[in-house]
Amino acid sequence: MESFLIASKDSASTIATLKSRDKNRILLEMATALENNSSRIIAQNSKDIKYGIENNLDSAMLDRLLLDEKRVFAMATSLREISALKEPVGRVLEGWINDDNLRIEKVSVPIGVVAVIYESRPNVTSDVGALCFKSGNVAILKGGKEAEYSNQIIATVLQEVLERNGLSKSIISLLPNSSREGVANLIKMDKYVDLIVPRGGEALIKYISQNSSIPVVKHDKGLCHTYIHKDADTQKALKIAINAKCHRPGVCNAMETLIIDKEIAIDILPLLYSEFMKNDTLLKGDSEVCKIIDIMLATNEDFDTEYLANTLNMKIVNGIDEAIAHIREFGSGHSEAIITENYTASEYFMNQIDAACVYVNASTRFTDGAVFGFGAEVGISTNKLHARGPMGINELTTYKFKIYGSGQIRA
Repeated sequence: MESFLIASKDSASTIATLKSRDKNRILLEMATALENNSSRIIAQNSKDIKYGIENNLDSAMLDRLLLDEKRVFAMATSLREISALKEPVGRVLEGWINDDNLRIEKVSVPIGVVAVIYESRPNVTSDVGALCFKSGNVAILKGGKEAEYSNQIIATVLQEVLERNGLSKSIISLLPNSSREGVANLIKMDKYVDLIVPRGGEALIKYISQNSSIPVVKHDKGLCHTYIHKDADTQKALKIAINAKCHRPGVCNAMETLIIDKEIAIDILPLLYSEFMKNDTLLKGDSEVCKIIDIMLATNEDFDTEYLANTLNMKIVNGIDEAIAHIREFGSGHSEAIITENYTASEYFMNQIDAACVYVNASTRFTDGAVFGFGAEVGISTNKLHARGPMGINELTTYKFKIYGSGQIRA
């Protein structure tokens, strides 16, 4: 482990000073290499799919795991989009001349060595590798065992491009010991690693947050809510609610609880029920909801669960403050939405809700780095420091002060 991390640390100065045009050219080569090697990637992915089926992974997990030609080509497109982004390193964030006539510049620089721990989706390997590369960072990647073959071949394809360009494959590499013991060892290696980014299950993130001696940016669970305010447009509310839950239930920005104002509940709940039944959604509701539509009774445990499946909680509230109180109790700080035509209510909700992304009259499914224009994201940060929401290339930089003098000494 230590020799592997030393090689990663030694590569940091090389990638940090690589010229923008060279990084972009290499990223485009990586994109083409993914396409040219799609058959290799799909063949290895099929081994992971077989493993998943044999180990009874659910349909949502298998969907996240699957790679076909369309998805491999989408991975390549993501790399091309990342290459086209503005250079994040070397930006002068602020500049001024102080009373001592020193010219001071606050300049963006790479973080250094970034270790990302993730599960399921093998496209994360290429996305995160490319984001770290574009932002001048070394990427250490640790995927889940369910995607072991897929992650290995994707990393190999990217490393082949690095080596063809005279660069060390340590710039983008997989953690050699991916066991629990390997992760436990990694998160204590603050001499070599500058940042840990865990994205995955609640237990994983809790373990790393409590045990790491390296700074952590958490990408915690997505307990996302949509609140239908009494002044909502009904058709708009139906459309958004169905999209937020059913478009892709197994992702972190999918809605897990739908909150409805009591004033409109008796009218809108049967309409919602009809639409969700068309989408085979398993519905659970509080006692007030269950008086209006015949569904399962939801418990506090349900309201605190990230299903990552086509299951939805429903709750009736007496106004916006009760909706906000429920979100404060059960939300994870990921993405929350209000549906209303009342401007005052929308602004009140936006200002009162403490989450990375807060929406008015739109689906929480939009919380995504590519959608936000970042090309991709390392994950959706639920931290408040130093990154929040979709974490792109700019969030993979820090800064330093450059001070230019002409012989000044401090009196």
